[in-house]
Amino acid sequence: MPTTPIILSIAGSDSGGGAGIQADIKAISATGGYACTVITATTAQNTLGVTDVHPIPIAHIEAQLDAVFFDLDIQAVKIGMLADSAIIQVVAEKLRHYAPRHVVLDPVMVATSGDLLLQQEAIATLKEALLPLATVITPNLPEAATLLDCTTPHSYQEIEALIPELQQLATPAVLLKGGHLQDQADSTDWLVRASGVQTFLAPRINTHNTHGTGCTLSAAIASYLGQGNDLETAITLAKQYLTGALVAADQLHIGKGHGPVHHFYQQKG
Repeated sequence: MPTTPIILSIAGSDSGGGAGIQADIKAISATGGYACTVITATTAQNTLGVTDVHPIPIAHIEAQLDAVFFDLDIQAVKIGMLADSAIIQVVAEKLRHYAPRHVVLDPVMVATSGDLLLQQEAIATLKEALLPLATVITPNLPEAATLLDCTTPHSYQEIEALIPELQQLATPAVLLKGGHLQDQADSTDWLVRASGVQTFLAPRINTHNTHGTGCTLSAAIASYLGQGNDLETAITLAKQYLTGALVAADQLHIGKGHGPVHHFYQQKG
């Protein structure tokens, strides 16, 4: 009998339900996977912002990782919020031990306000310990700038200038997300590998409800990789799914701020 591919999300919990673990579970489920989780932190969060973050004790993160890998046939892993160096180290250690086939790393390092969510020491640990284990990393423009210790690009020309530096990172593939280029009609992403660059285009959707888009895209990529697709196909399918979730986002009326995308827009009734 065919089995549902099991996808693990390692990330923080969003009490508002729009991003983090909650968005990952919804995206993985909506795209045909079975979601299991390892929670690295809990947050006090809603559509207006984050008011508190509580990292989960290291021993409990380790216990969660051992529990899911011991029992479940995990096909792909999505990694989101990792609060500090110690958490990054234990996640990297367990990934080296269990060696899942696919790892999608969404380097959640910069808040919407522009504030760093990770200390410099933790960023260095992320680059050294986790990037080499990833199938693909999915930074947005501010996160890519943080990884490269440079200013955030604001044009296609500045993005092109970053590509050689991205190709030097210790990871086989970087999906650079161009959603922050708000003045562009399309939302362009660049898949950067040592062998070259491939672009992925999607129409820019005019909606206020964009909370959790990065989490949703990376979780969907992991889900489609876990179903046996190659990386290019997984990215294409994930972008199509996210575009649909953004188009339908205004059907939801959640909170007073930036609401979530509509993860289950494909379900009728």
